[in-house]
Amino acid sequence: MENQKRSVQDAWQKRPLIISGPCSAETEEQVLETATRLAKTGKVDMLRAGIWKPRTRPGSFEGVGTKGLPWLQQARKLTGLPTAVEVATGKQVEDALHFDVDVLWIGARTTVNPFSVQEVADALRGVKVPVLIKNPINPDLELWIGAVERVAKAGIEQIGLIHRGFSSYGNTEFRNAPMWHLAIEMKRRNPNMLIINDPSHICGRRDILLEVAQEAINLDYDGLMIESHIDPDNAWSDAKQQITPEQLAGLLGEIVWRKEDIPSEEVHAMLEKMRAQINQLDDELLQLLSQRMKIADKIGQYKKENNLTILQTRRWNEILERACKKGEKMGLGREFITKYLDAVHMESINHQNKIFHG
Repeated sequence: MENQKRSVQDAWQKRPLIISGPCSAETEEQVLETATRLAKTGKVDMLRAGIWKPRTRPGSFEGVGTKGLPWLQQARKLTGLPTAVEVATGKQVEDALHFDVDVLWIGARTTVNPFSVQEVADALRGVKVPVLIKNPINPDLELWIGAVERVAKAGIEQIGLIHRGFSSYGNTEFRNAPMWHLAIEMKRRNPNMLIINDPSHICGRRDILLEVAQEAINLDYDGLMIESHIDPDNAWSDAKQQITPEQLAGLLGEIVWRKEDIPSEEVHAMLEKMRAQINQLDDELLQLLSQRMKIADKIGQYKKENNLTILQTRRWNEILERACKKGEKMGLGREFITKYLDAVHMESINHQNKIFHG
């Protein structure tokens, strides 16, 4: 047991941390063969398998349940690799720990519900086990933070994050939109917390797994969780997003692995020189924004004196269209320009509201 704990800690500290295994544990033979082939690649640090599968709609395969846990025990004995499973209830936590699962993770459908997270957290009290927490299905950073806080208050010391994308209306490219800015903000707020990316659930299909995995590594993620199956096309769940252990090894071999820092004075000096230029430009931008708000204040006062509305829709549309056309010629994306000007516009409205109420 002491060697097992040491193995888990070694895996938890490794960078990059690679977790892989089937979306669902289907049969003992499937779990053991997948685990053996993954271990043979020499590139996987931890095995995963879905034992209980919370599905969006009834009728889908919802996992083999507790009977699959001994299969993971056996997989660990065969490979020496730690195991990880998703838990959504207190009873599932108890069962997983009874069968010596090394790492637990809380899924997106659980993170979205504070009552469910609290039930899991209560079951974890007094237990020393690492816990990974996936982002909630909907793009709500506070729910993700709240889940982390609940688990931490239960006494869990090793907590990590899994970014698996967010449900987004109208999104067609991904199964779950990455919304990288939310994960980046979560990382900013928790700079010392492990964060790994789950390209399988973001992509929903195997042909773009490498693209998303590379983006995550470029953004300094600590590792990846990628689903792997011995016969992906005939998997009982999420067949389109799974790859064979050998395909996983190939994908990992194609990634350009980057580091946040390297011990090179020359590199540091060049970065500092360019960052100084960025700092100067940021200062100038802030000065310009301040001047813009002062003019907006004058316009607000004029509107108030002449009984004009704060919102001038036609004028706002003209500003947006003009800026987007000009920005695109300068290499700036339309989405970025729109979000930036929306923020500036709302700040102008807030300034003018204060004048109207002053």
